[in-house]
Amino acid sequence: MKLIELIKEEFKNFEKYERFLFPLIILVIIITSIIIKDNKIALVSAVCGVSYTILAGKGRVSCYFIGMIGTFCYSYLAFINEFYGNLVLYMLYYLPMEIIGIFKWKKHLKKDVREIIKTKLNNKERFIYFTLMILISVIVSFVLRLMGDFNPYLDAMATIFSIFGQILTVKRCIEQWYIWFFVNLISLIMWIFAYINGSNCFATIIMWLVYLILSIYFLQAWKKDMKKTLYN
Repeated sequence: MKLIELIKEEFKNFEKYERFLFPLIILVIIITSIIIKDNKIALVSAVCGVSYTILAGKGRVSCYFIGMIGTFCYSYLAFINEFYGNLVLYMLYYLPMEIIGIFKWKKHLKKDVREIIKTKLNNKERFIYFTLMILISVIVSFVLRLMGDFNPYLDAMATIFSIFGQILTVKRCIEQWYIWFFVNLISLIMWIFAYINGSNCFATIIMWLVYLILSIYFLQAWKKDMKKTLYN
C-alpha cells in the first residue's frame, strides 16, 4: 500500500472537525515552541505525544509507532529534569508495552475500519486496579524520595498510574481514560513546577495540557462508540 493511501486509510473514520482540529493543535504547539525558543527535544516529544494520544483515542495501531519516538524524547527530558520515576517508566515499561500493543491491537480490529474493538472492566477488576495503584504509589514515593527525586510524591503517582493506564490501553479498556486524566493532571502540575524552577520545557507543559483535554474528549467518544455498538 502506498504511503498516501495508508495515511488516508488511517484518517478514514475521523470526523470532519477532527481532521481540522487535531492538526491545528499540533501546529499551535510547534508555533508556540518556536516563538519562545523552547527545547527542540521537548517540541518533538510534544508533537509525537499528542499525535500518539489522538491516534490511540481513535483506536489506530499506528499510534504505537509514533509513541516510540516520543518515548525516547520524553525520557531524555525526564533525565535532565531529574524525574527519575518518569525516566524508568518510559524506557523500561512504555517502550516494551508499545511493542506489545502493536501485536495485541492488530488481533482486535473491526472488520469495516482499521480501528480496535473497545472493552471495559467489571466492578471487581476496577476495585483491584484502584487499590493496587494507591498502595504501590505510596511505596514508590518513598523510594523516589531516597533517590533525590525533584517531586517524589507527584512523580510516584504519575508513574504508577501510568503503568496501569498503559495496561488498560493495551487491553482496550475505556477505564484507561479516567486514569489518563489523573496522570495528565499530575504531570501538568509537575512540569509547571519544573518550568518555574528554570527548565526550558514549555512545549512539554502544553503537551500535558493537551493530553488532559484529549483524555476528557476520548472518554466521551469511547462511551458514545461503545453505546452505539451495544445497541447495534
